[in-house]
Amino acid sequence: MNIKITFLDGSTKEYPKGTNAYEIAKSISPSLAKKCVYALVNEEDYDLYRPINDDASLILKMAEDAFEVFNHSCSHLLASAVKRLYPKATFGVGPAIEEGFYYDINPGDDIKFTDGDLEYIEKEMNRIVNENQPFERIEVSKSKALEKFKNDKYKIEIINELPEDSIITLYQNGDFIDLCRGPHVPSTKFLKHFKLLNVSGAYWRGDSRNEQLQRIYGVCFPTAEELKNHLEILKEREKRDHRKLGKELELFMISEYGPGFPFWLPKGMILRRQLENFWYQKHIEEGYHLIQTPIMLNKELWEISGHWKNYRENMYTSKIDEREFAVKPMNCPGGILVYKNFLHSYKDLPLRIGELGLVHRHEASGALTGLFRVRNFTQDDAHIFMREDQIVPEITNLLRLFDEFYRIFNLDYHIELSTRPEEKYIGDIPTWEKAEAALAEACRSVGREYKLNPGDGAFYGPKLDFKLKDSMNRIWQCGTIQLDMFLPERFDITYIDKDGKRRRPTMLHRAIFGSLERFIGILIEHYGGAFPLWLAPVQVKLIPVNNEYHLEFVNKLHEKFMKAGIRVEIDDRDEKLGYKIREAQTKKIPYQLVIGDKEVSENILTIRKYGSKDTFVMSIDEFINFTCEQVKNLRS
Repeated sequence: MNIKITFLDGSTKEYPKGTNAYEIAKSISPSLAKKCVYALVNEEDYDLYRPINDDASLILKMAEDAFEVFNHSCSHLLASAVKRLYPKATFGVGPAIEEGFYYDINPGDDIKFTDGDLEYIEKEMNRIVNENQPFERIEVSKSKALEKFKNDKYKIEIINELPEDSIITLYQNGDFIDLCRGPHVPSTKFLKHFKLLNVSGAYWRGDSRNEQLQRIYGVCFPTAEELKNHLEILKEREKRDHRKLGKELELFMISEYGPGFPFWLPKGMILRRQLENFWYQKHIEEGYHLIQTPIMLNKELWEISGHWKNYRENMYTSKIDEREFAVKPMNCPGGILVYKNFLHSYKDLPLRIGELGLVHRHEASGALTGLFRVRNFTQDDAHIFMREDQIVPEITNLLRLFDEFYRIFNLDYHIELSTRPEEKYIGDIPTWEKAEAALAEACRSVGREYKLNPGDGAFYGPKLDFKLKDSMNRIWQCGTIQLDMFLPERFDITYIDKDGKRRRPTMLHRAIFGSLERFIGILIEHYGGAFPLWLAPVQVKLIPVNNEYHLEFVNKLHEKFMKAGIRVEIDDRDEKLGYKIREAQTKKIPYQLVIGDKEVSENILTIRKYGSKDTFVMSIDEFINFTCEQVKNLRS
């Protein structure tokens, strides 16, 4: 019996039932078959050697399209090496992630992995690579899966959550068997180019109430060159660590008296204010009404919103006048109260209300990281109230606005559509499905592709998440657009429609930066501390060659620059000229102006731009106009 295979170009060909993707590729070209890693069969991931038993569409996937498959396969390689070296080890989960993979492991015998153990494990992984072990897919019943993993409590817990009639897939390479859906590379010989990066603690299933496992991170590439390039990027990232640069550039600090609560230093405050002013200006231009809501509000409000039930463990609370209050973890309820303060007509909609709102969340102490994970931060929130027929046009408009913002910072991004959580959600499923479809339609209407992220929506609605890629190829979750059809119902907010009847508005929650703190941390590393001129805390450093002869002229320049709105500092310390120039470069100040006899006598400026050894000459007025124009146009 034959099956019909439809290829990407629309052509079809018949093959015997049970033929696999590798055999099909080989029938086309032996060299093609050698390049294949896995396949899409009717849009389902298939191992190359998995039999195809029915008519199907087929897309062959090469190494350049298989980063996730390489890395998930390498997580199995890691686990099989650990099992050889530590026979009592049991295993949590080992997924591929944006930039590699990890595996959560309990090595047994109270062993604690250190970074020094990684080389030992890598050697065993290389031995398994050389053994060229095939990855074999096995289907079993739930009862057989439970028997197979009877000595691994973590796998048992996962299997027990599956329905009784489940067909469960396992993968075996050598003596190692793992619970997995696949697909995988054909064999371990494909996994030559890997590196284990570090080890850290991780709670089982991300829950601090569970025991802590040890998470080993790694990365795998199809070629040695790709791995080498990635490891060089990782070294550069260490140099750009925002905690290190934040201290060197005097931007922010964290005190032992307030873990997770950042202090903004004077230079950091300038950077922050520039971002805030940019945000305010753009939102005024876009027709937003700007507000500020209280940091602490009554428990009853959080019960109405659903936060008390769904987010209570992350909230700070206190009693005032014998009543329980909570410090806001989100700005949404306050924005809704502002909406309720007025009577609204359909003509008022869409109503856009924006707020740079300070929120507090009780994050675990072990998760706190510089500006990336803090306990208080400023969300650049907006809440948009609209009629149902305005949903797609309004989201379309937001997609344009988000794009404008991110392009200013030269940040690429992709969009993920996050759907209803399996647990802890409010409302009915048909309404969720309707909201999810509206978000998808808005993306399609502007030609933006999106990746589906099942189950990761907010408890009150689905969302579009914006994943930014920085200059170091890292992915950051920042912006979000959340469609909410439930909080308007809970808060009983309405508008008067054209027929005079009260109707319920639909609500959008959205943030572009996500939080100012995290976004600034990203920008520090994205720019390596060398901010564009409009953001730089100090834009110009004036360096007199000799204070006795040149400082008077420098002071006059300082006054003139300040009046023009240029952020300028004088370095009049009794230090060598070369030292002062090098320090200005170290502080990554965009322009350094060395003032000597020629500059004073000819009333000109000799200018050195950060990162360049060359200098150029301008008149004072030319430089002021040039600098102001650069700032006005948000250019470096």
